[in-house]
This record gives sequence, C-alpha cells and structure tokens, in this order.
Amino acid sequence: LTQDAFDKLSAELEYLKGEGRQAVSRKIAQAREEGDLSENGGYHAAREEQGHQEARIRTLEAMLRQAHIGEPPEDCQAVAPGMKVTVCYDGDEDDTDTFLLGSRELKGTTDAALDVYSPQSPLGAAVMGLRTGETATYQGPTGAEFEITVLAFEPFTG
Repeated sequence: LTQDAFDKLSAELEYLKGEGRQAVSRKIAQAREEGDLSENGGYHAAREEQGHQEARIRTLEAMLRQAHIGEPPEDCQAVAPGMKVTVCYDGDEDDTDTFLLGSRELKGTTDAALDVYSPQSPLGAAVMGLRTGETATYQGPTGAEFEITVLAFEPFTG
C-alpha cells in the first residue's frame, strides 16, 4: 500500500470504530423502543448493518496489520502494482479502460470511477510487465479471449 492508501484505510477504520459504531448503536436502540423485536424490520436491518460494519472492521484491522507501506515505482519502465493503467481492447483506441493495478481493498480509497484490478486477476496478470504499445491476451470470466494494448501507465498518486 502507498502511505496515502494506508492513511485512508486507517481513517476509515477509526471512523467505523468510533462514530460508525455509535451511529449503528443509536439505530438499534431507536428500533428497540418501537416494541416487539420479532417483527421489527428496522431493528433487524440495524443489526445486519452492525454485522457488516464489524466484519469490515476486522478486515481492515487484519489488512493494516499485514500491510507493507511503499511508494509506487518512480522508474516507470513497465506496468507494475501501484500504477494507473490505460488499455485499449482489440486495437480499438476508442474502446479504452483506465484502472488501478493493486489491491481490491483500495477501491474505497480511489476515485469512484476508477476500477481496481489485482495483479492476480486475468487482466492484471496480462498487463504486468508490459510497456506502452505492447499487446497481451487474457481470458475473461465468460471464457472469451480479449486482446489488450497498453496505451499509458503512471504511478497512482491517489
């Protein structure tokens, strides 16, 4: 992770453990006041939200404990994790896709329009090590083969 991504995930964790937990607790308490819990949709929804929130807290804690902080490579000779990559499909420069090559956990720390692909994904593995203008083929989830050409890449700065 970059230091910026680590900081954003740490801030999310801090929020969830503080204000986030308090907000869900208030929802649960408010729903309890409505009476019969067995038929109280608001109560069950708030409890489900609490479960999702606690799962996210555990995920973030584990990820941040194991995280290695680094910076994107400055010597941009080839596509590597931590880079924003633009590719075109089947040689059609009008059909492009720009994405971040990195951990899917970074999705919440990036521009919402920027997809994140792991280096282990079919697309991520196909672009790893490529240079501008180089082409590769990968197999999509339906089994179809896609040819991609790297148009540009640069270190992702957040």
